[in-house]
Amino acid sequence: MSTFERYLTVWVFLCIVVGVALGHLMPGVFQAVGAIEVAKVNLPVAVLIWLMIVPMLLKIDFAALGRVREHWRGIGVTLFVNWAIKPFSMALLGWLFIGTLFRDLLPADQINSYIAGLILLAAAPCTAMVFVWSNLTRGEPHFTLSQVALNDTIMVVAFAPLVGLLLGLSAITVPWDTLVISVVLYIVIPVVVAQVLRRRVLAGSGEAGLAALLGRLGPVSLVSLLATLVLLFGFQGEQILKQPMVIALLAVPILIQVYFNAGAAYLFNRLVGEQHCVAGPSALIGASNFFELAVAAAISLFGFNSGAALATVVGVLIEVPVMLTVVWIVNRSKGWYERA
Repeated sequence: MSTFERYLTVWVFLCIVVGVALGHLMPGVFQAVGAIEVAKVNLPVAVLIWLMIVPMLLKIDFAALGRVREHWRGIGVTLFVNWAIKPFSMALLGWLFIGTLFRDLLPADQINSYIAGLILLAAAPCTAMVFVWSNLTRGEPHFTLSQVALNDTIMVVAFAPLVGLLLGLSAITVPWDTLVISVVLYIVIPVVVAQVLRRRVLAGSGEAGLAALLGRLGPVSLVSLLATLVLLFGFQGEQILKQPMVIALLAVPILIQVYFNAGAAYLFNRLVGEQHCVAGPSALIGASNFFELAVAAAISLFGFNSGAALATVVGVLIEVPVMLTVVWIVNRSKGWYERA
């Protein structure tokens, strides 16, 4: 993990401060940026999201799907946690904490939107940072690659129906046309572009050329994420200043969800007899979120000013420190895991 990635939480916090300050000082500029839309898609944000997502998808080799059978038990556990437990548990936690326990402490008109943001955050498994977490736990690299490739394939067809179902269960109106556009714009097209570019680079300059390209694009991806956050907090600034506890309250269900799903995946792998080098990355894939996609979808579906957009950004804020604690737990518990 680079120094820049290691201190992502610090940069996100600085983006909060800068975004809130600029939004207060130059509200007209942010309103003008927010007005640049085509079919409910904000063009500046769309460009930033593409710059975020495409470099991450370049790392994925879909040929790795052929190796899925090598670690079928770990694959099965991770798929079960990612698609059958995590989205539904987050919807339940959102309803419990945001919709019930914390309701009186939050803006009444944003309650459903906050829950929607949490659902979006949990509905897509992490794509890029998982490779970092897997490396830190000495995870089996072929398992990690094949699992991520399989998750991304499933996400193309499952993200929209799953989000639509959970938003419907939460009594939130689903703008299906915008949801489908988001899936095409932020999943399908980036996957195609990344894979075409990947094949061309590999054909021209091999693995060394791809590694060099990823090295150049990595900072671009993170800078684009931070620029998007400045825009978001420029729009959210007034609401945050009025309700400074919002971020802390939204973090509660996210934290519980991360540790619950990581623990479930880790224990399930032990029960089915999977190796620790598979159980570690399985737990981390099961717990982490594709927050770049969640941010993009929240903006498209509900807008810059929505509670949904803010909720997804809270996921970005706590991603690195929380996942590092999961890495620490996985590494420290290896002896226990491998005992009969």
